[in-house]
Amino acid sequence: MKETDTYYLNIKEPNKSTLLALRNIIFDQNKEVIEFLKFKTPCFEYRSKVFCYLWIDKETNKPCLLMQEGKYLNHPDLEKTKHKHIEIFRINPNEDLPIKKIVSILNAGLEFLEKE
Repeated sequence: MKETDTYYLNIKEPNKSTLLALRNIIFDQNKEVIEFLKFKTPCFEYRSKVFCYLWIDKETNKPCLLMQEGKYLNHPDLEKTKHKHIEIFRINPNEDLPIKKIVSILNAGLEFLEKE
């Protein structure tokens, strides 16, 4: 079993299902995306560049999609963070995933990395 698989097994519902669904959506966007743990959280790379992270907010205990270069994406659904480049998309695990928004954010991130 991979280290990333173990990470997801240790998450409680409904966050586990939400994170696993997000993981699948991320992988569906491009076959070159790879996953590993960084800072003890799932990290996704595209062509050796960090693309995004899956994270559970410690204050709200809700899953989030963190976009590494979110600052440059100018996406209306991303929220600024204290980090220099990272912006966040918060997700309510008790509601249906806003798949169109998630795909839009992920595609914006991939397009940005394509241009770099």
